[in-house]
Amino acid sequence: MAATAGRVWRRLTVTRVPALAARLTAAPAPAPARTVHSCVDPSAGLSEDQKEFQKVAFQFAVNEMAPHMTEWDQKEIFPVETMRKAAQLGFGGIYIRPDVGGSGLSRVDTSIIFEALSTGCASTTAYMSIHNMCAWMIDKFGDEELRHTYCPPLCSMESFAAYCLTEPGSGSDAASLITTARREGDYYILNGAKAFISGGGDADLYVLMCRTGDKGPKGISCLLVEKGTAGLSFGKKEKKVGWNSQPTRAVIFEDCAVPISNLIGREGDGFSIAMNGLNGGRINIASCSLGAAYASILLARDHLKVRKQFGEPLANSQYLQFKLAEMATGLVAARLMVRNAAAALQEARPDAVALCAMAKLFATDECFTICNQALQMHGGYGYLKDYAVQQFMRDIRVHQILEGTNEVMRMLISRNLLHD
Repeated sequence: MAATAGRVWRRLTVTRVPALAARLTAAPAPAPARTVHSCVDPSAGLSEDQKEFQKVAFQFAVNEMAPHMTEWDQKEIFPVETMRKAAQLGFGGIYIRPDVGGSGLSRVDTSIIFEALSTGCASTTAYMSIHNMCAWMIDKFGDEELRHTYCPPLCSMESFAAYCLTEPGSGSDAASLITTARREGDYYILNGAKAFISGGGDADLYVLMCRTGDKGPKGISCLLVEKGTAGLSFGKKEKKVGWNSQPTRAVIFEDCAVPISNLIGREGDGFSIAMNGLNGGRINIASCSLGAAYASILLARDHLKVRKQFGEPLANSQYLQFKLAEMATGLVAARLMVRNAAAALQEARPDAVALCAMAKLFATDECFTICNQALQMHGGYGYLKDYAVQQFMRDIRVHQILEGTNEVMRMLISRNLLHD
């Protein structure tokens, strides 16, 4: 691990800049100063290597993401070039093996990086986390030809990936999907549609779960579909509450022919591959929630210090002091839970699935509450789009829904307990 981290860090240090000095104020898109040392310091307990690439991620968030966060949201811009800059730091394939261009870092390292990046733009970082998950699925389950064909351009973000599981009629009940892949000679002929696909229409590669066999999870396979394939089309760009820096569309397959060589794993492995991807995806998306909550706490703290009512700063109100304390406590508890689950997943522990579900459930719920409370502390200003706190709140609301709803997370946790 130390040798791998060293190789990655040599690449990251090429673009190092001095320590961050940006302050969180009421600017349109602030991000937290890396120099903060307090009970919510995200560097607490990290190794020196982890602190260094966390610093790089915070610097990138402040310099390349935060200044544009509001514009990306309001104009619905998909920041391709910014993400490619992030990929130059190794953030396009964080936990992908180095022989295909990945950084080869751990799940805990990945969580640290996504939390830091999310302080600059949670929406953009969330898309990057999905992209990383797709690349990992190819790296982990694809054959050598697929790995070496698709992973390098994904790690450099020359190409972008989209994860295609959800359908109009199958959300939480993913095993009931009906998109079909019929074998004809050297091709699969695809028919069906996927819904709510992040990156849909803009992504270059679609990691598709489709039915090659009977009903149920064992009839599902995983195929790679390239943009531009005949029979592949897209629905309208959805208008969303948040996540506006990434496009969301339906992905439609009408007699779409895909080579059988694009099969990931074997026929019937697709559901298992999808669930393995989502275990890490849940850690990733929870980490994005952590970053938004951390930024929102610092925004609220600074606002309480400068905003005066009844002749004194709001920070003097014991009620608001207690609320801020509860927010900080919830954030640190969520961060510890996420990093613990990430370590369990890295180690392939038998309780990893349940711990990932716990982390996703607790962190996304708690962090949304934190962002919402931070907005409340801003009063009427918090409801204005000139203030970043409202965007953090809007962007992470969907984290309680995707990568498995938080209701499904409760099912996974209780199943682990009752079947033990």
